[in-house]
Amino acid sequence: MTLHEAIEARHSVRAYKDQPLSEDVVKVLEDEIAIINKEGNLHIQLILNEPKAFQGTLAKYGKFRNVKNYLVMAGKQVEDLDERVGYYGERLVLLAQTLGLNTCWVGLSYSKVPGTYVLDEDEKIVCYIAIGYGETRGSGHRIKTVEQVSRSAVRTLGSSKNASDITPSWFRRGVEAALLAPTAVNQQKFSFEYLGMEDGRHQVRAKKGFSLIGYTQIDLGIAKYHFEVGAGDVDFDWV
Repeated sequence: MTLHEAIEARHSVRAYKDQPLSEDVVKVLEDEIAIINKEGNLHIQLILNEPKAFQGTLAKYGKFRNVKNYLVMAGKQVEDLDERVGYYGERLVLLAQTLGLNTCWVGLSYSKVPGTYVLDEDEKIVCYIAIGYGETRGSGHRIKTVEQVSRSAVRTLGSSKNASDITPSWFRRGVEAALLAPTAVNQQKFSFEYLGMEDGRHQVRAKKGFSLIGYTQIDLGIAKYHFEVGAGDVDFDWV
């Protein structure tokens, strides 16, 4: 399964089979976590065969069942932590999908079990990601349109076309992939803007919207990773 196929196939799953992760799968995940922790300056930890974190009232209310494996998404408390957690966490989520696993981002419905993770000085836990072999593959949800979450700042002199009609095709593919990204209660409070070229490189701006329930910075990071996968091998800069 490619990352593009993983984006299409991935849906949030809250109920899991009583099946441990294979040694090969664990090794792939842990190797990638080591790379991501170094690259993203994070402290993500894979917790295996530990059921207590998802046995509380909130987990039951959230309909989580038989979650025994999860990712603790942590890092130093700095301004962009949530966005980096979203970006690199979704990188792990899509990798898990290619390995035949299912996942679910979890903002509140978990309990912090002492002794299951380690936090260094000035670090905090942002969220968890449930991971395992799902009872189902999950299901899709209604999403916004490309036009609702994107625009172009580029205008062609004398052109009667809308701004969205003159953006590159890769930009639209990126937005389409971003629209398949998981967001808190499916709110999709993000947007993308194509700004044109500068010094031979395309310029793209990603923005978060306002939400009373929060998590928009995490969602933006997730959406930006989807955008990059969807856009493909294109030289562009986030601005």
